[in-house]
Amino acid sequence: MGHREDLLEGAKRCLLEKGFARTTARDIVKASGTNLASIGYHYGSKDALLAQAYVAIVENMSDAFDGGDGIAFEGAPGSLERFRHVWSGIVATMREPNSIWRLSMEVMTIDMPEVREHLARAQREGGRGLVSLLQGVPEDEVSDETADTLGRFYMTLMTGLIAQWTFDPKTAPDGDALTEGLRQIVASVPAAEAG
Repeated sequence: MGHREDLLEGAKRCLLEKGFARTTARDIVKASGTNLASIGYHYGSKDALLAQAYVAIVENMSDAFDGGDGIAFEGAPGSLERFRHVWSGIVATMREPNSIWRLSMEVMTIDMPEVREHLARAQREGGRGLVSLLQGVPEDEVSDETADTLGRFYMTLMTGLIAQWTFDPKTAPDGDALTEGLRQIVASVPAAEAG
């Protein structure tokens, strides 16, 4: 690996151990075996590097709930069963000790404009990824319009789920509870509106 990749891996380790606010450039340099100047050269700033490291961690997390590693999806694309299966997988990752999603709560409250700006741009792609998982279409076939509507809806659900699991894991919903809530919403829509 070169310095760029070493820095990214070191930043990922630091984020998981210390979070955004407590990670210093020196921490990253120590974890990566590089030097301070290489952060600016490859990423522009420590904050930009941390933002990219966070996005990389989240992207790698998706393997745990997207049917990767030979895991077959349950339910047809767009079905309640697929919805339950995907969200149950996401919730399973929230139950893990030192879950990346707790770091997500810090990201939501952090006052680091460069980090927030970088992550705001990643929101559309996160939504696009969720649409792909839940609707069973390749990410590159999810239109920007769908990413900006359905994808944002799923990202809003994800953010609320992260908050609930961070604040009170004992009462936070699981995939079954989310699916039942969605089923009740769908059932309450008059037939004329649904068609």
